[in-house]
Formats: sequence, C-alpha cells, structure tokens
Amino acid sequence: MCLIPTREVIYEKHHSDMSIFDKSTNLGKCDCSLNDKCRLIEGRIHSMFEGWFGEKKTQFKLWLSLNNELYRRFNDVIIPSSNGTTQIDHILVSPFGLFIVETKNLKGWIYGSETQSKWTQVVYKNKYSFQNPLKQTFRQKKVLSKYLDVEETHIQTVVCFVGDSKFKTELPSNVLSSGLGRYIKQFQDTVLSNDEIGRICSLLIDTDGKITKREHIQSLHNRHSSETVCPRCGSALVERTVKQGIRTGTQFIGCSGYPKCRFTLN
Repeated sequence: MCLIPTREVIYEKHHSDMSIFDKSTNLGKCDCSLNDKCRLIEGRIHSMFEGWFGEKKTQFKLWLSLNNELYRRFNDVIIPSSNGTTQIDHILVSPFGLFIVETKNLKGWIYGSETQSKWTQVVYKNKYSFQNPLKQTFRQKKVLSKYLDVEETHIQTVVCFVGDSKFKTELPSNVLSSGLGRYIKQFQDTVLSNDEIGRICSLLIDTDGKITKREHIQSLHNRHSSETVCPRCGSALVERTVKQGIRTGTQFIGCSGYPKCRFTLN
C-alpha cells in the first residue's frame, strides 16, 4: 500500500503550461501493483522532476554562456493576464530585447512542425505526444508583451531541448538542442534603453511570489474550461464555418485570432 499525494503537491508543467490533476479524484490509499492510477501518477511525478532538472540545466547553460550583467535572468516566472496566468521557464532581459526560453527535457526522436498542435516523441518504438511548445511560447509572448508594455517584435522565443533527443523533422531555427547562448547572442541590435531595462526588471521582480503555483493551476483549469475565450492566445472564441473539403458548411467553434491562432474547441 502507498500514499498518493493530492493535486496540491503535484506540479507538472505543460498542459499548455501544466497538466492538471482533478481534485475530485480521490486516490487516497491504493494498491500500487493493481491500480493504474498509481502508475500514471508515479510516471507524471517522474516527469515533473525531469522537467525541474531540465530547467536547472538550462539555467546553468545560460549562466556559463551569457554575461549576467548584459543579460538579466528571471527563472520560473508566473505572469498574470486578462484570461488567466502563464508560466515561463526563463526570461532574459537585455539591450537586444527580451528572450523567452521554454525548456523541454526529453530524450529520443522528436517529430513535429510549426503548425501541428501536437509533437511526437519516440523512445524505443514507443510513441508519446506532447503539446507543440511553439504554441506555448506564442501565448507566453503575447501575455508578456502586454504585461510589460513591450512590443512583441522586441521579444524572441526559444525552445530548448536539453535531454538526449534528436530532431527527425525540420523545425524552425528557434527550436534547439544545443547552442542556446550562441543563438541568443546573434541578436545584436539595441532595442531597449537602460531605463526601459530597469523598468522591465522592476516589474518582473515585483511579480515574484505574487501568484502561487496552486493559483496558477486553478487559473489553467478555468482557462481550459472556458467556452468563450481561447486558452491559447486569449482571443474570443466564435462560431465559424468550414469553407472547403468534405465538411464544407459544417459549423464549429474556433479562435477569432485565426490564422495566427488555429485553436478549435472540440
């Protein structure tokens, strides 16, 4: 017999930002050899610590490769928005703009594209799907731009895979498995003044600790349950009509931000 922790002590990133364990599921004490839920949660707890290790590994890489006086670093930041919150692994503030770094600690072969909603990880012929991290950074960029009052063109997004992984499909140049510092250093045009940098850093420092992870999880639950607001970008969900193909004329609920955001409500 084993004790399974409740949702409050299980924090796993990436269902958009995190996965959510429904509080209504009372797992309590259970027989781990027989109960599939135990194995599922044990696996997700393992993923949680892998994610944490990946973020620490990325922090170390950034610390080694980038001048900490030129690039101010903020880690594990939770930003409020008009439709919930978003969690960002790493934010760099520099004269050359802001950099959002999303960390993925995954091994195996990685398949995906810029437009796919899900990417695939293959490990020893076993396939696992995970959310397209570019969709995550799309929303993160919008939320951060609005919160800090910084133009989106001054914010760069980077997805960094830190595990033993290999890309098996062509991916955008901002999806990396190595060379994170080198990629960031290629941006050399000064776009932010010292005063702007000071203002932005003050806002990010002031944000620290104001929103708890438990509140962030609840915010995610509310956002993904909404039938009126797009959970991906925050735009309104509207009724749309299929214009071509075998489903021509069929109506569905989709994001009003199309084509930049292609979210649809199943």
